[in-house]
Amino acid sequence: MSNTAKNTVTLQQVKSPIGRPGYQRQTLIGLRLNKVGRTSTLEDSPAVQGMIARVAHLVRVVETK
Repeated sequence: MSNTAKNTVTLQQVKSPIGRPGYQRQTLIGLRLNKVGRTSTLEDSPAVQGMIARVAHLVRVVETK
């Protein structure tokens, strides 16, 4: 096992996906967010960064380690 700490990013949903295109709603679900105010901690990877970029207007990065 590796003892290296993995970088994580914590997101909080700040706006609703109502009235947004379906791909944005699905991206929020992929980020484990689906209600305003909910937070999710994910491993920081290029895929997650791309998902955040697609819905940047709906989420807020709370902390980055």
